[in-house]
Amino acid sequence: MLRPAKGNMYSFVTYTWNAIKGKCPHDCSYCYMKQFKQSELHFDEKELKVDLGEGNFIFVGSSCDMWATQIPIGWIVKTLNHCRDFDNKYLFQSKNPSNFDGFNFPKNTILGTTIETNRVYPHQMDKTPSPHDRANAMMELSSLYKTIVTIEPIMDFDLGALENLIHICKPEWVNIGADSKGHNLPEPSPEKVKELIQELSKFTKVIPKKNLKRIWNQMPE
Repeated sequence: MLRPAKGNMYSFVTYTWNAIKGKCPHDCSYCYMKQFKQSELHFDEKELKVDLGEGNFIFVGSSCDMWATQIPIGWIVKTLNHCRDFDNKYLFQSKNPSNFDGFNFPKNTILGTTIETNRVYPHQMDKTPSPHDRANAMMELSSLYKTIVTIEPIMDFDLGALENLIHICKPEWVNIGADSKGHNLPEPSPEKVKELIQELSKFTKVIPKKNLKRIWNQMPE
């Protein structure tokens, strides 16, 4: 089903579409999908009958990371083939961006990754590649595709190290957001968030999400 983007979704996304469904193998502690009853991981063949329209900006795989190593390659290929039948812009985002390599993406594709921090917090993200590995994968892809980075939910970080990880991804823009569901994450101070935005703005566009106001109530223009 093609679903209109709403809630805490990116402002540029018009729809989300998910053919690969079920519990995400990355199992991050703060995943918004955990508020819903989740089925076993599966490919929904009925989704291949969905008309994706044209002129849309679709986030494909918004409810489950379709690039996790546990996802069968055939599921990914079916998803991409269906996307290529429609003239849209597509966002594919993963915490395992090294798995983007080798696939035939539709035209007008943007590849993204999440880098919540430069640090490794085992309790929150022990089933995902490290932020360092994600950044290195995006660096390799940035010569072939437009890339973006999302820092959400932002966790406490080391300024220079996080800035460097984002920089090597060569993102068109960076989204920054905070935890919206009270997961008691290790969060940075308002001063650190402000300094991070100032440093990132020197080489890319920074888009603070509305939920960042909980940490820093003086949002930039």
